[in-house]
Amino acid sequence: MTIDKAREIIKQQISFGSGYNRNAVRLLLGEIQREYGLQAGDQLIEELNLEQVFGLHPGTDFTHVAH
Repeated sequence: MTIDKAREIIKQQISFGSGYNRNAVRLLLGEIQREYGLQAGDQLIEELNLEQVFGLHPGTDFTHVAH
């Protein structure tokens, strides 16, 4: 998955805003981190304000989610 596609999907998940959507975002961040590294995931967290929206913190390793 590209970072742009992940960004698009995460924006949709933010608009729904439930706990299920938080888990979906965690899965997406894990996939991005596996493909592009922790820094790419952190960039999305900061850019999309995921710390405030879903309580997801930069520096967290999401690669273990659903594995």
